[in-house]
Amino acid sequence: QVQLVESRGGLVQAGGSLRLSCGASGRTFSNYAVGWFRQAPGKEREFVAAIRWSGANTEYADSVKGRFTISRDNAKKMVYLQMNVLKPEDTAVYYCAARQGPIATGVRDFGSWGQGTQVTVSS
Repeated sequence: QVQLVESRGGLVQAGGSLRLSCGASGRTFSNYAVGWFRQAPGKEREFVAAIRWSGANTEYADSVKGRFTISRDNAKKMVYLQMNVLKPEDTAVYYCAARQGPIATGVRDFGSWGQGTQVTVSS
């Protein structure tokens, strides 16, 4: 398994941008697909974006398509989530997660999780 640590999130105004980072430890990180999920208060954790181990394929939730971009640098063992045109409804705790095997979008598909980082978008 890999261990994951998200960068600090933050407070941003609506329409602004923020980039989250996820650092991994483990020698075989390049074999893992990585996803970003988020959980708002009182709501279930939901899929945001995912990227294949090679970076060749990505998936996005409809709610973030065209605004968020996931990318990775396997040499640095890092995955990034660039978030643009942020909306108040993007406010949540964001988690990165990893799984061996193909790209996936379900919470239960991922076995390794970071501790989460708060993103707050003010209106």
